[in-house]
Amino acid sequence: MHLAAIFVAPAGQSVPPVCVDDGAVPVEPLLAYGSAHLWRARFVRPANAPSAYEWDGTRYDLASDLSGDLRLAYASCNGEEHGDMDRHEDERNAMWAHLAAQHREAPFALLLHGGDQVYADEATQGHPLSEEWPDSLPRDPLPHDLDDLRVHLRERFAARYIAQLKHADYAWLVARVPSLAQWDDHDICDGWGSLRRSRTYSPVGQVLFDVAKEAALAFQHGTVAGDLPPRFADPAGYHLNWAIEAPGLRLLGPDLRSERTRRQVMDTGGWADVEAHAGAVFEGRTLVMSSVPLLGPRLSILEALMVLTPKMQKYEDDLRDQWQSRAHRDSWRRMLRLMMQMQEQDGQDVTILSGEIHLATRATMGTLNGQVLQQLVASGITHRPPPKAWARTLGALSRLGEAPLPGHRIRIRRIPGQKLRYVAERNALVLARRGDQWQAVWHFEHSGPSPALTL
Repeated sequence: MHLAAIFVAPAGQSVPPVCVDDGAVPVEPLLAYGSAHLWRARFVRPANAPSAYEWDGTRYDLASDLSGDLRLAYASCNGEEHGDMDRHEDERNAMWAHLAAQHREAPFALLLHGGDQVYADEATQGHPLSEEWPDSLPRDPLPHDLDDLRVHLRERFAARYIAQLKHADYAWLVARVPSLAQWDDHDICDGWGSLRRSRTYSPVGQVLFDVAKEAALAFQHGTVAGDLPPRFADPAGYHLNWAIEAPGLRLLGPDLRSERTRRQVMDTGGWADVEAHAGAVFEGRTLVMSSVPLLGPRLSILEALMVLTPKMQKYEDDLRDQWQSRAHRDSWRRMLRLMMQMQEQDGQDVTILSGEIHLATRATMGTLNGQVLQQLVASGITHRPPPKAWARTLGALSRLGEAPLPGHRIRIRRIPGQKLRYVAERNALVLARRGDQWQAVWHFEHSGPSPALTL
């Protein structure tokens, strides 16, 4: 396992080395953010046995045996659009505390972050160039004003990541469980890629994207542009697709934001990488992380109503974010065919992991050879759930059925132990492999863990 540990320290303060079996690993500067500097140590631990590393007198045990029985945790939507920095830590991080307790009982080998690791929507406030983003933008901002905006945004993105790293339960957990992350719109701004080109391709929009990408690479992946680790498909970083393989387990994290526009979800590079994985021979379980649900109900009806209703048009980008949007129908079919191609391969099972909707649910779709493609949605690790009426509305909508590929109907299923198809509670997902058998358990804030679902 090739790992990176990141540290935040005041400017001018050095960071002690990381210690492993074969000696000390230096901690080196990664990025500077005003008075706070980001540091990184890269080191290697075995992938077929439990291991540990030490730092500053503390030992951090790792459940790093990926060759046998193991447990994974999946979480998404780690924040809220408004006032997230002002929430009380105990209330905000109740589910992170729960996952930390779970890890103490039975360690997680990996922690999968399924999108919206931070909510940066308010980072644009407080600067004249971006105060009204995305509703109003300066026509021809001066270069020195854009430089000032970059400084402003960098400090505010860093503040959000650092605030999360200061939270006790979250920090305790991520120091002991290697993380694999996939970003979504709120890691940049609400609706990035679904906003109009006049916004995303404006000078202000491009500065915002550059700053968000720099912060995501540093805080979520422990790296910077030009130094991406081998799991990334594109060393240049035009898209951030990544893949990890272990015995009987493959993890795929396609990037659904870097190349997104109002008319496409991925561009040539992103699609080529997914197609290569779909055609590659693999035996075991493939977990595909889709930051927005790939198997979902018919949302085109809602999308049409929102376009026709002036008061609802501000939510248009939320529906355009979805695979089911009318603008992405061809891309949706293309991705579903690739998932079916993997699922139909002898010896391979595919499970899609998704978040984004602030609800929990699951879905299935039959394949050509009679197998079933499964999707598990866990969304809202800290984001408070929408009203239960919205969960019921989506449940009613799901009864209409959806079959973007003729003969392969998507069905929204109930999570074991739940009465409704969509569950309006904060939640996280735990996946466990014992022998060759996989099970999934949703952990809910109030109703507790679900009965295990055999995959």
